[in-house]
Amino acid sequence: MMYGTRKSDRSIVPTRSANTASSMVESAEGRGRTKGNEVEQNASRTQGRNHGALSALDRVREKARQDKEAKFTALLHHVSIDRLRKAYFELKRDASAGVDGVTWRQYGEHLEGNLEELHARLHRGAYRAKPSRRVYIPKATGGLRPLGIASLEDKVVQRAVVEVMNAIYETDFLGFSYGFRPGRGQHDALDALAVGLGTKRVSWVLDADVRGFFDAIDHEWLLRFLGHRIADRRLLRLVQKWLRAGVLEEGRRQVGRVGSPQGATVSPLLANIYLHYAYDLWVHQWRKRHACGDVVVVRYADDAVVGFEHEEDARRFLVDLRERLGRFKLELHPDKTKLVRFRGPNRSEASVATVSHEPRSFCFLGFEHWWGKKGNGRYDVIRRTEPRRMRASLKAVKRQLVRRRHDPVPEQGRWLARMLRGYFAYYAVPTNWRTIGRFRTEVIRLWRRQLRQRSQRTVLNWKRMNRLSLRWLPPARTQHPWPGKRFRAKTRGGSPVR
Repeated sequence: MMYGTRKSDRSIVPTRSANTASSMVESAEGRGRTKGNEVEQNASRTQGRNHGALSALDRVREKARQDKEAKFTALLHHVSIDRLRKAYFELKRDASAGVDGVTWRQYGEHLEGNLEELHARLHRGAYRAKPSRRVYIPKATGGLRPLGIASLEDKVVQRAVVEVMNAIYETDFLGFSYGFRPGRGQHDALDALAVGLGTKRVSWVLDADVRGFFDAIDHEWLLRFLGHRIADRRLLRLVQKWLRAGVLEEGRRQVGRVGSPQGATVSPLLANIYLHYAYDLWVHQWRKRHACGDVVVVRYADDAVVGFEHEEDARRFLVDLRERLGRFKLELHPDKTKLVRFRGPNRSEASVATVSHEPRSFCFLGFEHWWGKKGNGRYDVIRRTEPRRMRASLKAVKRQLVRRRHDPVPEQGRWLARMLRGYFAYYAVPTNWRTIGRFRTEVIRLWRRQLRQRSQRTVLNWKRMNRLSLRWLPPARTQHPWPGKRFRAKTRGGSPVR
């Protein structure tokens, strides 16, 4: 049930830009629309309080899909009290508080009054963004990742604005872009990559990673990119407020002309918009104009993989890519960006088995990929858990078991079962069953070691330990279908990688 009141939505006023956004702007490639996925009005036969807002946003989406040069001059009024309330309830209940110290439950004690006051400040221009609180979390591959924790009101407004902006940009983004998009996830990107590498003539793979991307986003370029589709000055000023709010670290506020805090609700969308113009449109045109053979592209946030049929195309692309990103104040990470020979040009067993010291594998989204033989004797893309991530996961399990050493065995077993189910939900893909089996075995070893350290009199042989593991821990089984099967089911024959 929705509470509060909502002002009537104004009509959408799209206008044609005098200067087109880009000559390269095209409709989302591949991944053709399927029956049931076409934009539909959310209007129902019975009127509801959220009916006007939803149908109005659908009109924005339809106009953006039909006219790739349209600019939208009236968007902020779509950020209604209903949409702010919806954004509030979509937030994590137990998330850390920002610099204001307000938690989700505290804000909800007077929710309707808070939302009405927030809505009023937004539309009269009195809303002020607060700096994000800087925290660091360990990376799975080592080191620390900086995150920015926004205040609760900033989270609410950002989530509502993202919903409005997605109505425009989801019609613009290309098919090979997967990161932080509605209805797309990491396994969709992994499936698309596996199908592309397995069905196209790909012999070389460029694994490209932008150095410190979220901290390197240039505000001036970003606002210029937003101006290609958004002419609502109030909405653009709102984005500027978030960019200029900066971060608060050790009591000191840091403000600059570059960067968008990683962890902020709006940052993933802004990152996708930035890379859409700086990378996606360019690479789509590059492979049409310059490539001599097949080219496969998959991008997830700032991590991109490009497959090439010819080595000459791959090396030329790498040079051109560095120059292209440099124009937009970005650079490739020297250690994480590499060009590898993925397989022989003729796909023959002899070419794959050729003795070479060149690397033949690359890592993407937590999996190591290489060209190898499956159980049926055929060659295909083989995926296994990235070794560094597996070691990091085992270290985390060990730390938790030390903390829970003296908890009752059933409580430990239930926690380990939840952890393993979550791990298998991501990593239990075909061709990776041996690796997830080893992970489960190592978890059992760690559990046994901690149980034996509870007391010097404990007698815990492997026979008893195996009974405990069979009782509490789920088996290591493949939980995902083969990439091609799921890929064809989702795309209905369309290809987001070509």
